[in-house]
Amino acid sequence: MSTTAWVVIGLVVVIAIWAVTIYNGLVAMRQRTNQAFADVDVQLKQRHDLIPNLVETVKGYATHERATLEAVVNARQAAIAAPGIEQKVAAENMLTGALRQLFALSEAYPDLKANTNFQQLQTELADIENKLAAARRFFNSAVQEYNTGIEQFPAALFAASFGFRHREFFDVGEARPQLEQAPSVKF
Repeated sequence: MSTTAWVVIGLVVVIAIWAVTIYNGLVAMRQRTNQAFADVDVQLKQRHDLIPNLVETVKGYATHERATLEAVVNARQAAIAAPGIEQKVAAENMLTGALRQLFALSEAYPDLKANTNFQQLQTELADIENKLAAARRFFNSAVQEYNTGIEQFPAALFAASFGFRHREFFDVGEARPQLEQAPSVKF
């Protein structure tokens, strides 16, 4: 075999190794993004599981506030059923608004506000909200790294052909000012 043939074979091998390395890096970033979204989902599930207990506790004290309780239940069901990130974000924002209304009820019902079960649930929800905010930040960081990875040269040359698509951030949109503040727990 001639020297030219060896050079061509060597060049093909180097390009193949380079392409495999880039592909594997993109796969790793996609997996980090999927894992980060799973972490957000875990926190959302914990939040969703806590809400029925909260509603039942409030129901015993605030019997006249049926519309608010139904709004929380409906928002929870919509959040659980949301299929994609954009729908999940919108549903979670509605749920956050409904929960804020629910906690505002405690101001009108002193017995509810003093109830230890309600206080405990309120504390647990505040803890979950803080963990959820951290999980969202981690997810958005992973998405940013992934999106940058598929858009940078040379990966951009073949990322789309291998099925790597742009991912959406878990953005809270217009509700950001309210959600950036940790929920207040009052006793």
